[in-house]
Amino acid sequence: MIDFEALVSQVMQPLERFVKFRIGNLQDAEDILQEVLMAAYRGAETLNDEVMFKPWILGIARNKCNDYFRAKAKRMEIPLESLDETALTTGIHGVTTRTVVHETLDRLGDTDKQILYLSYFRDLPQAEIASRLGIPVGTVKSRLHHAKQQFKELYPEKPKGETVMKNNRQFMPEYMPDYQIKEIKAEPFAVCWEEIMGWFIVPKLGEKLSWAMYDFPKRKRTEQCDLEVTGRAQVHGIEGVEIETVEYDPMDCNKIDGADVAKRRFVAQLTDTHCRYLAESHVEDGVKKLFTFLDGDEFLVSWGFGEDNCGKETHIAPKGLIQKRGSVITTAKQPFMLDVVGRYEVAINGKTYDTICVIDAGAYEEGVVTEQYLDRNGRTILWRRFNRSDWMQKNYKRPWTELLPENERVTVDGETYVHWYDCISDYIL
Repeated sequence: MIDFEALVSQVMQPLERFVKFRIGNLQDAEDILQEVLMAAYRGAETLNDEVMFKPWILGIARNKCNDYFRAKAKRMEIPLESLDETALTTGIHGVTTRTVVHETLDRLGDTDKQILYLSYFRDLPQAEIASRLGIPVGTVKSRLHHAKQQFKELYPEKPKGETVMKNNRQFMPEYMPDYQIKEIKAEPFAVCWEEIMGWFIVPKLGEKLSWAMYDFPKRKRTEQCDLEVTGRAQVHGIEGVEIETVEYDPMDCNKIDGADVAKRRFVAQLTDTHCRYLAESHVEDGVKKLFTFLDGDEFLVSWGFGEDNCGKETHIAPKGLIQKRGSVITTAKQPFMLDVVGRYEVAINGKTYDTICVIDAGAYEEGVVTEQYLDRNGRTILWRRFNRSDWMQKNYKRPWTELLPENERVTVDGETYVHWYDCISDYIL
């Protein structure tokens, strides 16, 4: 006889994460969780091996989520025989941009797309939709009927074929180009920032990018990474895209088996509101290692971002959490602080860019502050890293003020941070 309560307590966190990231409506997600637990309790006596409890209960959760989406598909009059498992996956932070449904929506007119989005992906009642759009409820009903008919005619669209990353390495500059950063006395502009945190590529089919790291004060290239989105992928039923990466001359902390070339694969998800990692894999000591967002701290420490790995927001604007005045930075001292601090002109590589500056104050790693300058396309022009003077002292033995005495310094909430390295991509070349 298994100890059902004890086993549930061990898997509750990944179970909740699994359901809530597949179901866009929190109340519906809670209801499904209760259904999963009831079904698991009733069927627990059929489970002979406690080791199999986690995949077994996640399988129940997957089936319950599929039932939910199939019911929604029936309301939208999508033929059930053409509906795959991920066709209506929305997730707690928005619609996954590369699902079949979203691609079909993109082919609709704006009016049809708007009414379907509000009704089916935001679960708004018709009265609220009428209020938001300033139209009668009867008009909402007629528009919704027309939109559903148009959707049925276009669905399903055949998925695009996968591509394979080619070995076409192009070297980034050996030395960091000179640059100047000048604050602009103007309001920061709104931007949709779809790049995956820390790797600068947008997780969409067809995207590829190279970026390089430059240590200061020598300004010499120390590491280069080539990335390409190679196809669609699913992790625990959640759809994203696979990104192949090749790191040349990686830092010691990024090396695999001590080699000068490190290869990884990511699965990343871009929704209409967030961007996040779903999985990372690499081969180490001849063994392929795979980590997913359900693996808790083992995954979150290296690849997760935001509360419960929700990812970073794609639509960003100043929140007042972080202030920057010259070299002095002050924060609200909250978890996951990522904020727009101002507007800046960045002159680099013979071009001048109108940018906003986004500061990450310990959100991705404690004792680290980064400045990221984004243009109006939401692409990184320049990325700069600063270490708190006592960061990783067990490894580096001396404070960073002594290790890099010539480098720029800033103060963050009264503590000294030292500039370490910059990153640029071939986007600016």
